[in-house]
Amino acid sequence: MGRAVAFEDNAFEDNLGAALDWKGRPVRCRECDHQSINAMGLCAKGRACIRDRRARRVETFLRANPELADQYLDHPYFEVRAGAARHATVFRLAPLLDDPEPEVRAMATLRLPAERIRDMIHDEDIDVRIAAASRLTGADLVPAIRDEAYMVRITAVRRMPVEMLPLVRHDPDPEVRAWVARRIDVRALPDMAFDPDPLVRREVAGRLPPDPLRLLVEDSDMRVRFTVAERLAEEDLFALLDDEEPAIRELARTRIEAVPELAGRLADHTGNDGAAVVAFPAPHDPGKET
Repeated sequence: MGRAVAFEDNAFEDNLGAALDWKGRPVRCRECDHQSINAMGLCAKGRACIRDRRARRVETFLRANPELADQYLDHPYFEVRAGAARHATVFRLAPLLDDPEPEVRAMATLRLPAERIRDMIHDEDIDVRIAAASRLTGADLVPAIRDEAYMVRITAVRRMPVEMLPLVRHDPDPEVRAWVARRIDVRALPDMAFDPDPLVRREVAGRLPPDPLRLLVEDSDMRVRFTVAERLAEEDLFALLDDEEPAIRELARTRIEAVPELAGRLADHTGNDGAAVVAFPAPHDPGKET
């Protein structure tokens, strides 16, 4: 009876507006088939109601009464069908894959076994294809690689086996390629070091092993070079002491100074202007005081 108490203690309507049904008519409890559960506090007009046009109120009703979901799978209002699909017996969901509303098809796709939803990766609606991509695995995700919607491709890239990721490393969308860079086998990462998008290259720089990481020492983007400066082996950081960005030069210098065997070489390093790079602040000169 815990759920009933919650509805009884909050009998007033929520902030979603008047309690109207899906045809815009006022909801009247006396006209409903569920007066018995209303009497038990398992539904409440304006808060948890299967007849309400608001999806949140429908969902609240179905969470409190999931055993009633099956009987609403063919309701004329799509929000009710979609909500019912979330709670209904899974064996009743297959017909909903042909529902005219994508929200209903997507919910059925999310719940049915993967072997029943392979064709949904070709659905005309993006959200349905995203739902399918979030469930399918392996070769079943291949169609998603060529999907026109980048969110479908991203969803697939986040799930597909690592060995399939080289197929997507040249995706036209940098966000997709960034996900590839996060997951692809490190042995394939050097091929992505010259990606045209700096944020992709930064992901690459964050995972490359030390030796191929040198490829990005002279990258055109400071964010990439900063990541390189954070990860590159200390003995290879001298090239970054001449970087045009002070923060990168300082990071390289700080890391080199932390290695006693390398710190002594800083005084011998010549910067871009031909002057030695000083490892420590210059001595105080009283004559320069004003």
